[in-house]
Amino acid sequence: MDLTPVIDGFGVVLEPTNLLYCLIGVVIGMLIGVLPGLGPAATIAILLPLTFGIEPVTAIIMLAGIFYGAQYGGTITSVLLRLPGEASSVVTVFDGHALARQGKAGTALGIAAIGSFIGGTVSIIALSLLAPIVASFALDFGPPEYTALALLGILLVSTVSSGDRLKAVIAACVGLLLATVGRDGFTGAERFTFSNLSLADGLDFVPIAMGLFGLGEILYNLEERHRAVQAPATVANVWPSRADLRQSAGAIGRGSVLGFVLGILPGGGATLSSLAAYALEKRRSKHPERFGQGAVEGVAAPETANNAAATSSFIPLLTLGIPANATMAVIFGALLIQGVSPGPQLVSQEPELFWGVVNSMYIGNILLLIMSIPLVGLFVRILRVRATVLAPITVLITLVGVYTVNNDVFDIVLVIVFGALGYLMKKLGFDPGPLVLAFVLGSLLEDSLRRSLLIFDGDVTGFFTRPISGVLLVVFILVAALPVLQGARARRRAVARPDTRELV
Repeated sequence: MDLTPVIDGFGVVLEPTNLLYCLIGVVIGMLIGVLPGLGPAATIAILLPLTFGIEPVTAIIMLAGIFYGAQYGGTITSVLLRLPGEASSVVTVFDGHALARQGKAGTALGIAAIGSFIGGTVSIIALSLLAPIVASFALDFGPPEYTALALLGILLVSTVSSGDRLKAVIAACVGLLLATVGRDGFTGAERFTFSNLSLADGLDFVPIAMGLFGLGEILYNLEERHRAVQAPATVANVWPSRADLRQSAGAIGRGSVLGFVLGILPGGGATLSSLAAYALEKRRSKHPERFGQGAVEGVAAPETANNAAATSSFIPLLTLGIPANATMAVIFGALLIQGVSPGPQLVSQEPELFWGVVNSMYIGNILLLIMSIPLVGLFVRILRVRATVLAPITVLITLVGVYTVNNDVFDIVLVIVFGALGYLMKKLGFDPGPLVLAFVLGSLLEDSLRRSLLIFDGDVTGFFTRPISGVLLVVFILVAALPVLQGARARRRAVARPDTRELV
């Protein structure tokens, strides 16, 4: 492996401007993690217009900092207030707040900071080693392989997504439908434009993301955020004891590996990784009854795993051009807006950007470790700001920001429409993540599928004659068939139970 690009990447990160934006990103990320509901995807979507005047590498360094910074920010309110700021911090509430009630809030926050740092750093090292290998392997990808990969990515996000699987699949189908709006890239025919010139070039990603994640989340949170914030627990004993560190060492190690692996998978991400890591530790423990009562491993494992997953989810994005989750889909849109095409060629054609972003995560994790405890008091005060004050300011920034992209009032209309759609989706239990991811991958899927059919003269069995696309499609069929098989098995068991009672 040639280390020259890696070293040059550190040179890019250490430029004063990039260091400043890395710091801004992680501070905003921690703040967003503290504020319940908004989340990194919504924040990045809202800030997209602000990145237009910035160099691509600087913009992506800041947006990446927001993503992994938010993972730790959610820990603060989970421990002190029993109020997870991020979905990935929900599991931390169980033992983190229990420790806080025992006067060990500082221990919980300290373990979370250490676990987050180690998990993130391990994942960055693995990312540095594996990403170039994945990129070189991906050079063999053609239209059939990208078709199969896009299909598998959309399906995995839909089936692994939290909530109802059917609703996630429906949301993904709506996203694919929205991706077809505009002129056909092959024939030039207009589709679903309703003779509106503003729709002739298709729907823009920015108003969709800002509407669904930004305005939609704000409207939903204004309705839901009626609970009074509890008085925060006192923070003391910030540095964990040797016994605490020894007790959580195994959980941190396992969480790092598990989080890294699950972060790569489409639909995996930080939330699933934290849940899986917590479940693994509870299953391995000789005293599982300790979990939920203040077990240090119950904080260390999920916090390590969610930071490891947040970092490793950049591998499919940067090397394959496939976003693994909703936040990665928004960052994918940011890259495209900056004129950068994520994919196998990125490592060789844009080494400064690739290694600059990867190496910035080392600096960002160190900054998070240094700032995590001193800023706790500040973030708790910010949490007390009324939602009725924050929401109008955020809505105004969203609408002004989307207008500045194309100076087009129609984009504001789209934001309002998709904001209302995002609100309704949240109310009805639909996750907007699959919709956005399917929209992002929709054009890639359509173009690759049609090119593949031209290559195979319309013979769909041609996909199975190529090793990579054939394997990916077999996995796709297995994943698609799994819920059906599980449902049939459950029905068979339900039918067998009454028969058993009759025999008895």
